[in-house]
Amino acid sequence: MDEPVIDLTVISAVVFETDGVVTDTARGHAAAWKHVFDAFLRGRSAPFDIRDDYLRHVDGRPRLDGIRTFLAARGITVPEGEPDDEPGAPTVHGLGLAKERLFMEQVDKYGVAAFPATVALLHELRRRGARTAAVSAGLHGCRLIGSAGLTHLFDLVVDGNDAALLNLPGTPDPALFLEAVRRLDLPAAGAAVVVSALPGIEAGLRGGFGLVVVVDGEEGGEGAHAVVRDLGELEVRGRVAPLTS
Repeated sequence: MDEPVIDLTVISAVVFETDGVVTDTARGHAAAWKHVFDAFLRGRSAPFDIRDDYLRHVDGRPRLDGIRTFLAARGITVPEGEPDDEPGAPTVHGLGLAKERLFMEQVDKYGVAAFPATVALLHELRRRGARTAAVSAGLHGCRLIGSAGLTHLFDLVVDGNDAALLNLPGTPDPALFLEAVRRLDLPAAGAAVVVSALPGIEAGLRGGFGLVVVVDGEEGGEGAHAVVRDLGELEVRGRVAPLTS
């Protein structure tokens, strides 16, 4: 595994996962999922486990895909339902709406905090000429970045609205990350991704990114090029060469 360094003589853009890397919202997502799934699973199956079920089946996936994947792992099938289902109805859409309502209630009540080390890294990258993008499988990625006061530090945000419009799968598929570098008009090999979990690592590697960094490698960070407990450990070297006509 390489040293935790971003060398801007070979890397000219950095794509960040939003939840758990930029904004301290991963725990809020996981808690909302647990509340919704535990209510649904009562009398059907064991409670939802954040450290296993969330990371394995839900984290990084578009909301409805996460529901389908998790329930399939439990051998449970529910109707798809409709986008106007009652939140909490025993359908894919109903469960997704319940989770989204609960999560956004918490965001509206408490706001969104950004990780200070990530903010410092973003400032340093941009000072040295790097492009930056944020990626989220959730529908509110742009809203979360804006609520955290970080819109000015990103060239673009790709979120679940883009995924739905373009029919892009979430991690471990690299499609969302690749869409970000496509919009930056850069090859994946010349960009880094910074992620927080194993599906993101797999997506970065499958997408052919030049550097895959995982934050908080409790799972070992297997496959990542660099593992850090905090982005303050990540050294930035060099500068991105200015474009010439």
